[in-house]
Amino acid sequence: MLHRLRERNEWKFFAALPHAAPGLTVAWWAGLLLRGLLPAAFTVAIGVVTGAVQRGDRLALPLALAGTVFVLMQVLTPIHQAVSATLGDRTAAWLYDRLTEACVRPPGIGHLEDARLAGDLTLARDFDTGMTGPPLNISVDFIARGLVDLIGGVACAAVLAAFAWWAPVVLAGAWLATHWLLRESAVWKDRNTEPVRAAERDAEYAYRLAVQPAPAKELRLFGLADWVIDRFVARRTTLHALQYEATRLRERPLAWSLALVLGANVVVFWAIAHAASDGALTLGRAVAFASSAVGVSMIAFGGLNWALDGAAAPVAAVLRLGPAMERGGALRAGTRSAAAMPAREIRFRDVTFAYDDDAPPVLDRFDLTIPAGTSLAVVGQNGAGKTTLAKLLCRLYDPQSGTIEIDGVDLRDLEVAAWRARVTAVFQDFTRFELPLRENVAPAGAPDDAVRGALAAAGADGLASLDTVLARGYEGGTDLSGGQWQRVALARALCAVQLGAGVVLLDEPTAQLDVRGESEIFDRVLAATRHCTTILVSHRFSTVRHADRICVVEGGRVVELGTHDELMSRGGRYRTMFELQAQRFAADADEEGVAYDVLA
Repeated sequence: MLHRLRERNEWKFFAALPHAAPGLTVAWWAGLLLRGLLPAAFTVAIGVVTGAVQRGDRLALPLALAGTVFVLMQVLTPIHQAVSATLGDRTAAWLYDRLTEACVRPPGIGHLEDARLAGDLTLARDFDTGMTGPPLNISVDFIARGLVDLIGGVACAAVLAAFAWWAPVVLAGAWLATHWLLRESAVWKDRNTEPVRAAERDAEYAYRLAVQPAPAKELRLFGLADWVIDRFVARRTTLHALQYEATRLRERPLAWSLALVLGANVVVFWAIAHAASDGALTLGRAVAFASSAVGVSMIAFGGLNWALDGAAAPVAAVLRLGPAMERGGALRAGTRSAAAMPAREIRFRDVTFAYDDDAPPVLDRFDLTIPAGTSLAVVGQNGAGKTTLAKLLCRLYDPQSGTIEIDGVDLRDLEVAAWRARVTAVFQDFTRFELPLRENVAPAGAPDDAVRGALAAAGADGLASLDTVLARGYEGGTDLSGGQWQRVALARALCAVQLGAGVVLLDEPTAQLDVRGESEIFDRVLAATRHCTTILVSHRFSTVRHADRICVVEGGRVVELGTHDELMSRGGRYRTMFELQAQRFAADADEEGVAYDVLA
């Protein structure tokens, strides 16, 4: 029983509050308890005043008591609301800290690409944006109000027990029954289901299409503005329908609730009136008990369930994600030094890898040896496993079977951070930091001379001063073209080489450059990394022919390996792809006006 209670989202929510802000949590609970007890105290005070009037006693003390309670009720509410809002903000910040750590701490990236965690990740990431419910600073106040009503109702029932033991049982039981009778209309049953999560993801995607700069051009060019709005509205409507479908009160449970509550109130109020008319109750006590009977109604089914569920679901999602993402992004912890590696070779030995246990392998018993200090180009169709090779070599994943050996040492035996210090990469989806140019080239810091040298080697010198923020939203900031951004990303990799990296991975690093620009850049990279082991993934054969060797990957395996001239002379897969591309670009000039004679 206790284990099941601890597994409930509501328990996890309340358990998270003291972790986020211990002092505020104590103040919140204390204020909540006091606010809940004050209505019952006020009914007693009014009864005391009424009794004093009836008896002709002095009214100073009774009125002072009633006035004090009344003032406390008025003053404490806004103070507690401010505490609730602050506690909500602090809890949201604590949850985002936990989520950030859960995403960033694991050494691998499998947890971020796991579809099974996508629903929880969406819920946890956007819970405080108002997209999936009220922000937490509002929800905590909703919850406080609901709990104040609940405590107030119980306190009033306790006062009513002084009239007759059965009265609070009958009346509180009737109001509590509304929670059960109306349970089908409660949101918590439908808030955390897979359809709701899917609707949240769809709504979020449509929203991001509408508000982010990247899709803006095509939305306008292809006349998709109305389509995006309609899609967003439709997904949000679906989401709201799923979330709030159960709040449409059914006629039958509502009728039963009304009948039960009406009957209980008639019985209790008739008993109070009968006792007062018989003289068994003084006027003051009758007023106090009648007011308490009214106050018991605060126990009724209300917004507490909805608010608590809306706040508890993302808290539980964040707390679930912690261990789940730690497992998903876990890598075997190596301890060996990676200094000066590779000195001899990098070898993929019988490597098999799939992104999901149920999916077919991307690499299937893959074998490849890369001599240290040489350059290798990897070509193949989309989905052949080229980018996966780079991820495995960066140790973002571990293979399911086989080994990647560095100078004969299993890569998994090397200390992860030490090996990554030896590797630098430019991926297709490289990051554009909204930071000064200096920090785009060297996010972890580097001497300005090294930054300038890397920019020059990438052909990116003169783009901007090192202190210029590469984003227009900042004062004095600027933006770059796609090709310029790629040169900055290349400079980041070349700066890492100056700081000690010995393996350079280039995954389509110059896709937004013309052929001449790409050839120039790759010549620069080879010159700057001649002492490194360089691996290039590219679809442009005018570039890959510069590499010492070329590897053709197909079906997760190496099907051809050799120099450009060797592969052309064999007349195999590489020659076929080379000639197809040469024919495709047989025109005099490409879209940038640069001739493709290098392919002729």
